[in-house]
Amino acid sequence: MSTQFAIEAFVAIFAIVNPIGNIPFFVTLTQGYSPKEKKDVIIKIIVVAIAVLVIFGLIGNYIFMLFGITIPAFGIAGGILLLTIAFSMLHGQKPRTKLTQQDKEEALAREAVGIVPLGIPMFAGPGAITTIMIYMSRQTGVFDMFAVFASIFATMAVSFILLTYSDRIFSRMGRMGALAISRIMGLILAAIAIQFIIDGVLGVARLNGLI
Repeated sequence: MSTQFAIEAFVAIFAIVNPIGNIPFFVTLTQGYSPKEKKDVIIKIIVVAIAVLVIFGLIGNYIFMLFGITIPAFGIAGGILLLTIAFSMLHGQKPRTKLTQQDKEEALAREAVGIVPLGIPMFAGPGAITTIMIYMSRQTGVFDMFAVFASIFATMAVSFILLTYSDRIFSRMGRMGALAISRIMGLILAAIAIQFIIDGVLGVARLNGLI
């Protein structure tokens, strides 16, 4: 397994999922919940997010074949999508691909918020799905594939811990602290997105015999 690939995959997945930046939204949406209800919501978030990301990781290549999409083309498109999300994070905004006002208004059932909007699209949104599919398309063997799935589980394990202690964390760091961390994640994500685009452009050039 390429150590560099494994580290890069984990950093990218953790940055796009951004569990620290999601803490304020979790605290807001679960305000007034009992400890048991919060625990049930957290479990739903983690299970749903893992299921969605693993499924798209497994079937991503088949989607490419079904629609005749080349890996470089998807890399460019995915890089552009991640770049727009990164810009939103850098400007202190919640990416529209992750949470809309309608999502907030529809989050009425107590435990249902663990599925929508927290599980999907906040923890397993289009950006996270795209990131998983890109890394799965770049893997060169079973160890790289294992690294991608291990990164998903590691990110969700950290997310579980952060959400479990979200009230304590939020009371100490506040919205401004969460915003600062989110901006740092946005900067990292922007750099990763640019690299996706560069790799995609070079891939297209190779496919057309330009280099």
